[in-house]
Amino acid sequence: MDAGELLGVGRSADVYALDDAWVLRRYRGGGDAAAEAVVMAYLAEHGYPVPKLRPHTHAGDLASTRSDLVMERLSGPSMREALWQGGITGKAAGAMLAALLQRLHTIPARLSEDAGRRVLHLDLHPDNVMLTPRGPMVIDWGNVEEGPPGLDWAMSALILAQVAVTPGVEASVARAGLTAMLERRDRAIDLGDAGTGFLAQARLRRAADPNLTSREVGVLHRAVQLVVEVTGAERG
Repeated sequence: MDAGELLGVGRSADVYALDDAWVLRRYRGGGDAAAEAVVMAYLAEHGYPVPKLRPHTHAGDLASTRSDLVMERLSGPSMREALWQGGITGKAAGAMLAALLQRLHTIPARLSEDAGRRVLHLDLHPDNVMLTPRGPMVIDWGNVEEGPPGLDWAMSALILAQVAVTPGVEASVARAGLTAMLERRDRAIDLGDAGTGFLAQARLRRAADPNLTSREVGVLHRAVQLVVEVTGAERG
């Protein structure tokens, strides 16, 4: 499929304009867009806010190749852009992320019959939420799995914490978002500590992510400690 204007560059995929209504998301490293499309269609059937998908005109598939995904062109900034522009506060962003995680985890797993497993995004952070006139829409489902909701919370918390412990203008906003998000989670979801539980699993996953820079990997220890600090303050 021919791509148009390059609209955005992510860690593993690029987004191109097809026309005013549709965009093409193309993996650079051979990601499975077809599998991603199946999950997105399943979530849409359950009312979760994901972009609409367009069937390929020739094959009738949701993706034209294993690395291409055609979806609706969303209007509005990403949550991260809105944070930069002052359109949303860190606290409000954290509350929105919490609500999106909670809503996602009410949806039964698509494949597993284990009642404790749910669809997990595993990369839900401000770059992957678009603030549209219809409300927030969650994008980039390339890491999706089925599993325990606590792992999804731990991954989002650790991603925010990595930004919060990195010197820069985003640090204080990320910390406010982290605190607000964790304050709103169900207390039955225990993230664990630096060495055990979902937080430890999230750290291993982040450390093994080939898309992370050495600097991002280098702050993981401090990021884990910040999550432990925030969850400890909740209990205190």
